[in-house]
Amino acid sequence: MSSASTRTTDAGTVAPPRTNVVVSVLAMAGIVVALMQTLVIPLIPELPRLLDATTSDASWVITATLLSAAVATPTVGRLGDMYGKRRMLLVSLILLVAGSVIGALSNTLAPMIVGRVLQGLAAGVIPLGISIMRDELPAERLGAATALMSASLGVGGALGLPTAALLAEYTDWHVLFWASALLGALAAALVFTLVPESRVRTGGRFDLVGAIGLSIALICLLLAVSKGADWGWTSGLTTTLFVVTAVVLAGWGWWELRNRQPLVDLRTTLRRQVLLTNLASAVFGFSMFAMSLVLPQLLQLPTATGYGLGQPMMTVGLVMAPSGLVMMAMAPVSARISRLRGPRTTLMVGAVVVAAGYGLSIVLMSALWQLMLISSIIGAGIGIAYGAMPALVMSAVPVSETAAANSLNTLMRSIGTSLSSAVAGVVLAQLTITVGTAAVPSQNGFRVVMAIGAGAALAAAVIAAFLPRRRPGAPPSGTPERPAPAEVAS
Repeated sequence: MSSASTRTTDAGTVAPPRTNVVVSVLAMAGIVVALMQTLVIPLIPELPRLLDATTSDASWVITATLLSAAVATPTVGRLGDMYGKRRMLLVSLILLVAGSVIGALSNTLAPMIVGRVLQGLAAGVIPLGISIMRDELPAERLGAATALMSASLGVGGALGLPTAALLAEYTDWHVLFWASALLGALAAALVFTLVPESRVRTGGRFDLVGAIGLSIALICLLLAVSKGADWGWTSGLTTTLFVVTAVVLAGWGWWELRNRQPLVDLRTTLRRQVLLTNLASAVFGFSMFAMSLVLPQLLQLPTATGYGLGQPMMTVGLVMAPSGLVMMAMAPVSARISRLRGPRTTLMVGAVVVAAGYGLSIVLMSALWQLMLISSIIGAGIGIAYGAMPALVMSAVPVSETAAANSLNTLMRSIGTSLSSAVAGVVLAQLTITVGTAAVPSQNGFRVVMAIGAGAALAAAVIAAFLPRRRPGAPPSGTPERPAPAEVAS
């Protein structure tokens, strides 16, 4: 984000975009990118054999995407504000296609990791899409549209699992990546053809030092969090990574506060509304991972455990899929609550619904219909809350910093989810039972993880309660007016 004065490109006499078309295309692009999160899940047990690698090395197929997404999200957001959000969205989709093609042609670990890195670099599509909506859509459509775009992250993840499982079971595994490349190319073509370039740009000089510093800090943090269990939480490597993260973040903050055109405008980020929204987003992201970690394991564990349901991956996908549809259905509900009561209330309602879902799961985890009900309730809460987060951020930052601010908010959710994964992994590793010769997570371990998820969701609701109130029906405070077409200057 930058404090540079806003410049805009020449709008000319281009007709205003068709709102429904723009929203549909951007949401479709968001869903395609979200599919990358679940693309390889059905392949995880087979990756060492498929790629002729050890189990530890094969795990980098997942970790590489996590790291590249964390690096790309804030950087692409800032570049979008500077040089055009649609332009950077297209670059992201092209990288996704390239990564998918490389993955489809891979039979060994190294090229697969390269492909997954490129796929992760497309993570900025959703915050960029939300920012384009802010620039281009009429105010009365913005709430529902951004709620739908924000929910596309969960929708793609939920719908991608059964689709990927189906393809992995009945076709060659490379088809997963060819399908991803085809969908990415279709999304890029539709964006190029139907989505206008945002008129608002900041210009200025890109903060390369800030981008490198933040990337180093994020890579060290996420490596320590994702690999700490394998390396040992008190090992020299894990400890060193945490120390480097702290030192680099301190130096990065010092640089950003003194740079006239920073990657992240920390003064804006420290505003009460932005700070609390990002904090609530991180805590809410922490709560979300419990569902995607616990429910698939409960469904797949053998019935000999006494609580596992012994279902194949395909059934897991079908049980989880309704949650994605519910997220999408909740987008207009989220927008309506925000319109009547403000996005602060919407975020609180969504967090409480998620907490209720986790609370029910502690006692309802013994049948397929129960787990489908739980995932749908949690999905409803996520759909409601996700629509509020971009609204809260955008109402507190200048229009010229929209993409960078949304990208940072998305990054905070991802960091929360990564931390949740580590905590849940530790809990499930400690609370186990023995089935035959194998140690598997106990039912109490799953209950503890779900209880942690409920507590994190309630904590997000409490944080949201301290956000500034907005009078129902009032326009979001702090949102600069969009330039009228006649006022746009090159």
